[in-house]
Amino acid sequence: MGQIVSQTKLYELVAADRSQGLTIALANGCFDLLHVGHIRYLRGAAAEADRLVVAINDDQSVKALKGDGRPILNADERSEIVAALDMVNYVVIFSTPTVATLLDVLQPDVHCKGTDYTIDTVPERNVVRSYGGRTAIVGDPKTHSTRELLETLVERVRTHSNIPSNPTEQNS
Repeated sequence: MGQIVSQTKLYELVAADRSQGLTIALANGCFDLLHVGHIRYLRGAAAEADRLVVAINDDQSVKALKGDGRPILNADERSEIVAALDMVNYVVIFSTPTVATLLDVLQPDVHCKGTDYTIDTVPERNVVRSYGGRTAIVGDPKTHSTRELLETLVERVRTHSNIPSNPTEQNS
């Protein structure tokens, strides 16, 4: 089980790991309603190094990225779920629009992004290059998303319940 840590504690843990010759990979994202695409992404990221750090967007940055009504789960809950995965060593919450600042300070050997990116479209690629790290695209093709999962759930609840699509039909 991974540890949920502050950024300061993360720097200490990673320094200790590096002193033992271990390599570090960093993956990041919202992880709002964990699905198989997330698992495949994190499994691919873990294969890139000895230790996997997962940086999770805080609630405000998820709302800014995904819109009103998101996140579904708060950052503490999302962190606890991700930390429970066996391939994850450390989880940290970050509040910036991208993970560039954390990358610049932590300087992981590998920054892992999902297949919805290419090496040239990763927003933090220049930061990673500046300290000599590498970027890896990992996971399966982007055929899973939290947005699609939510849409499917809403549609199935409507289809398999007695809840009318139009609330005014309820009183008829």
